[in-house]
Amino acid sequence: MLSDVAVDHREKAYALLKADADKILKLIKVQMDNLTMPQCPLYEEVLDTQMFGLSREIHFAVRLDLITEEEGKQILDNLEKQLNVLHEAAQKS
Repeated sequence: MLSDVAVDHREKAYALLKADADKILKLIKVQMDNLTMPQCPLYEEVLDTQMFGLSREIHFAVRLDLITEEEGKQILDNLEKQLNVLHEAAQKS
């Protein structure tokens, strides 16, 4: 059974990773609204860099046993779905 401290660390790690995913979504939304369109190389570079960084954070948290691989995959999958919605909306504009 996990101690209360371990559970607290797991919850904090998940919350921090989720917050980082939300920051990426906001960054991309601002970029799409104000700066560039999804076809722009700058957009792709920012997105790739941010997604890579988040995936490394998640990998590190999994290695520390702070989150499960499935939880990490869910964070990335959810972010990708939300980014796809933004991308589709920008295409229709």
